Amino acid sequence: MTDMERRGRATEAFFGRRKGKQLRGQQAEKLSTLLPAFIIDLSAAPQEPLSTLFPVETNRLRLEIGFGGGEHLIHRAVETPSTGFIGVEPFVNSMQKLLASVDDAGARNVRVYNDDATQLLDWLPDGSIDQIDLLYPDPWPKRKHWKRRFVSKTNLDRFHRVLKPGGLFCFASDIDTYVNWTLLKCRDHGGFDWQATNAADWLTPYEGWPSTRYEAKARREGRSSAYLTFKRV
Repeated sequence: MTDMERRGRATEAFFGRRKGKQLRGQQAEKLSTLLPAFIIDLSAAPQEPLSTLFPVETNRLRLEIGFGGGEHLIHRAVETPSTGFIGVEPFVNSMQKLLASVDDAGARNVRVYNDDATQLLDWLPDGSIDQIDLLYPDPWPKRKHWKRRFVSKTNLDRFHRVLKPGGLFCFASDIDTYVNWTLLKCRDHGGFDWQATNAADWLTPYEGWPSTRYEAKARREGRSSAYLTFKRV
């Protein structure tokens, strides 16, 4: 990828920071050891079938974009070992935290990518993913920054291409404007059918949902969350 292509992608999709507090010696050493074993190499063609990314047999593939502290991803990976999980997170500290949890749990059904999620989406084969999770993404609350939100016509096109027919796009947020934004973007796209039939469907957490630190912060600050599910049509 050229420098110009990287700049174009950055202005399109990636605005987050990559580093926080400097990793301590043991943390940095563990990350340098684990990351090469779990990272997806986009310079190589996708495996056929894609499930062979994992050293264990999987019958479903699930992508989580921006896994943050990794609480949700590791919970789901341990809960459903027959599902292959791909987690995307450019933030180094979050990647270290997740991979340490994966190593401790002995989860072999996890693979990761540590850069712009659009790069991975463009690499994935058509109709290869059963579910995409976008959970508590950066809301960019200022109106002038709304164009930076990950949910966009361009990225919904990407989701629609890589999801299997009937595959799910799950979105959770505690920011009303982003919830409404996502509903409108998916409606206008035309390739996603919102699965809610009543208020309880979007106010009730997903089955088996583990609360995350982002959700706990929202609760402390008096904000409720919405859990949206869209089916790829």
